[in-house]
Amino acid sequence: MNEIFKQVPLYRFIMHCNETTMDKNVLDCGAGGDCPPLSLFSEYGYLTHGIEFDERQLEKANTYAALKSQCLNIKKGDMRQLKFENESFSFVYSYNSVFHMTKADVLKSITEMKRVLKQDGLLFVNFLTTKDHRCGTGVSLGENQYEQMDDDMPVIHSYFEEDEPDMYFKDMKILCKESRVIERIYQSEKIKQGFVDYIVKKI
Repeated sequence: MNEIFKQVPLYRFIMHCNETTMDKNVLDCGAGGDCPPLSLFSEYGYLTHGIEFDERQLEKANTYAALKSQCLNIKKGDMRQLKFENESFSFVYSYNSVFHMTKADVLKSITEMKRVLKQDGLLFVNFLTTKDHRCGTGVSLGENQYEQMDDDMPVIHSYFEEDEPDMYFKDMKILCKESRVIERIYQSEKIKQGFVDYIVKKI
């Protein structure tokens, strides 16, 4: 039986991708971790590529791929400076990754993702919103940007008003936009997470 992946919004993205006639090649920006969603795309016959900045997360992803005998092509990389030619990929996504940087670097990253996306290609990006329970905590870097602790490591989190990321996609067609607030139990405490997801088309 196929694995059910925890990155649920990407099922909607792959549904949109499958409905196109584009070549099935995809890039994941922020592809590391112990359950890399590129594995899902591989199961659907996509030619996969991924970049990951964190060496530990990169190792986890490649260990996972080896256990599943998948070649996901995940390598060390920085989404602010993608080492790919213009219009290299039919589909590009960044799931729970782009907001781990300042808003200035978010702009650089979105610009790079759009550059490597083919004409008529699809892009998925999601952002933390100011409805998240952690917004306003930690060391302020200005404009709802904070340095916060994740697993005893300082990590930047940028939070957005729900319509704020629209500015990144003024030159694209928004196919789907969803604001989500998730309440769940984490480490015996009830937390609230806020996200806004975009699926956009390069025109």
